[in-house]
Amino acid sequence: MRVSERLIKESSDIWKSYDKHPFVTGMADGSLDVEKFRYYMIQDYLYLFDYARVFALGTAKAADPESMEIFAGYVHQILHGEMEIHRGYMKRLGITEEQAAETPMSVATRSYTSYMLNVAWTEGPAEIAASILACAVSYEVIAQHMLESYPDCGEHPFYGEWVRGYADPGYHEANEKLKEMTDRLAEGYPEEKIRHLSEIFRICSVYERMFWDMGYDCGVRYDADT
Repeated sequence: MRVSERLIKESSDIWKSYDKHPFVTGMADGSLDVEKFRYYMIQDYLYLFDYARVFALGTAKAADPESMEIFAGYVHQILHGEMEIHRGYMKRLGITEEQAAETPMSVATRSYTSYMLNVAWTEGPAEIAASILACAVSYEVIAQHMLESYPDCGEHPFYGEWVRGYADPGYHEANEKLKEMTDRLAEGYPEEKIRHLSEIFRICSVYERMFWDMGYDCGVRYDADT
């Protein structure tokens, strides 16, 4: 079994919970409160800057040109592709980039990005790849599942753009390259190091679920005591 497939399989219990999350189902059937999406969109916008930094550190630490190119390509894709979805929504919601930049990170957002950045600063390229794989691939899987369960959700006048963006064939192609790179970087790893990759991936998968929680309750669950 490919290492990337093993990582996903060993966290499948967490991934299955995404499809049942009220934030995800609310986008799929169109019932999600727009204010919840607004809060999530700003936090995800802030998250993406640190997410891009993790890929940038992967570029710096990669030992081969192919991996450097993939890491660097993702930095461009995030800043000029994924963020365009956010900028489009923010414009429709009346949120300026300046307003978003001035919004404090929620506890969930800061905790998640701090963990990934710690992995990126202290560990190697394979571990960096494992830390970012959960976010990249889970969004594609969620969008595809939404289309399977709600075939018309991609045409929703508000949430359809989100679904189409993460179900896009170009996004899938980029994720396949990321999975192939993860497999290549982990080639020859002993079982102990593969288990460590799985641990990193699982922690990030839990953070993904926390991020959906944070979006649905607008940060109340994790920010109440700060």
